[in-house]
Amino acid sequence: MDKTSPTKKPAAAELPFQDPHGHGEVQGKLLEQAIGREVKGFREKLGLTIAELAKAAEMSAGMLSKIENGATSPSLASLQALGRALQVPVTSFFRGFEEIRDATFVKAGQGLTIERRGTRAGHQYQLLGHSPHGPVSVEPYLITLTHRSDVFPTFQHAGLEFLYMLEGNVVYRHGDKTYDMHPGDALFFDADAPHGPEELKELPIRYLSVISYRREE
Repeated sequence: MDKTSPTKKPAAAELPFQDPHGHGEVQGKLLEQAIGREVKGFREKLGLTIAELAKAAEMSAGMLSKIENGATSPSLASLQALGRALQVPVTSFFRGFEEIRDATFVKAGQGLTIERRGTRAGHQYQLLGHSPHGPVSVEPYLITLTHRSDVFPTFQHAGLEFLYMLEGNVVYRHGDKTYDMHPGDALFFDADAPHGPEELKELPIRYLSVISYRREE
C-alpha cells in the first residue's frame, strides 16, 4: 500500500508576518483617511466639485471619491496628479498625518499641584493635563476647597473657562453676577472678567475648571 508522505510544514521563516494587534493595518487606514481629508480640503478651498477635480487629475470621479473618503490607498502617481491639479506639493497631503497628537494620562490623585493665588486660602489646584503644541492651550484643573476663609481671591486672565461642580456648594462670582453652584451645575464664561468663589456654603468643595486660550494671549 502506498504511503502518502506527510505534508511538510513551512519553516518559521517561511510563515507570513502577522501583526497580532493589527498596528500596521490601523496606521495604513489612518494615513489613507488623513490624505483623503487633505485632498478634500484643498478641493473645497478651490471651489471644485469632485467631477471637476477628477477631470483635471485625469482619474475617475469614483476613484477620487474613494480617496477623499479614505476608502483606498492612492498610488504615488495619483497623488502627483492630484498635486498638479490642486497646485500643491505632494507632501502637503501627508501634513495632517504627521502632526503631533498629544495625550496626557493622569492617575487618580496624581495631578500636578500648582501654586496659584488662593492656595494660601485653602484652595488646592491640581493640573490634570496640558497641551504643549498647537495654537490653543487648554488647562484642565481639579480644584478643591477644604477650609473656610474670609479671603476670596478673584482671577482675571485671557480666554474662556468652564466650571463643572463635583461636590459641595459654592457661590461663584463672575463679573457683577453670582451663581449658587451644586454638584452637576456648570458655568462657562469669558475669563477676562473678574471671577472666583465668593461664598463657601458646603465643604469640601470640588469642581473641574477648564481654561482655554490662544497661546499668543
